Amino acid sequence: MKNNKIRVAIADDHAIFRRGIVSLLQNNDDFEVVLQASNGQELIDNVEATRPEVILMDLQMPVLDGIRATQQIKASFSHIKIIIISMHDESQFVSHLMELGANGYLLKDADPDEVENAIYTVNNEDYYYGKFLLKVMHNRMANKPIRKAIPFLSAQIDLTEREVEVLQLICEGITAVQIGEKINLSSRTVEGHRNRIMEKTGTKNIAGLVAWAVRNGIV
Repeated sequence: MKNNKIRVAIADDHAIFRRGIVSLLQNNDDFEVVLQASNGQELIDNVEATRPEVILMDLQMPVLDGIRATQQIKASFSHIKIIIISMHDESQFVSHLMELGANGYLLKDADPDEVENAIYTVNNEDYYYGKFLLKVMHNRMANKPIRKAIPFLSAQIDLTEREVEVLQLICEGITAVQIGEKINLSSRTVEGHRNRIMEKTGTKNIAGLVAWAVRNGIV
């Protein structure tokens, strides 16, 4: 019989926290914890053998930290979804990790329901806009002067007006179908615009694209 459980790996050097997450997930029949690691290198050494679909990973770990582990895993296993779960609430960590390809970011005081929801969401939709990430985006936008997007784009990245419009709507967290309804395009055309924007900006997923847009004053 086919196993439809979401395969989850956990990397955190604090055994008590790690066991707490394992206990939470084991109480949900939709999840299977296939790997526990106490540092980023241990995680990387066992990823291929255990084949997790979603990784919950701490930022600060010995031997290899979460930032470098994210970078290495995404380079070799781009299909694996990574949710950073950390004590750090500085926006610089969030933006950098999203640009590296992380699919979500949670604080360690997140509710158990939010942890479960984040796993479901990245598994099904590739990225997770949590309360904290949305707050970071809001704060960064609130602290920026109002700008016109196109003149502030890098000279190496030439987005059309339509692509900027699609990007701004993506940053609102709505689907391709909803974007199409707003600007009178088919969802397939919206997805085409989205893919071209990601190619131009060098981003790996929607979360990275949003982080890029925030950093470059698009939103």
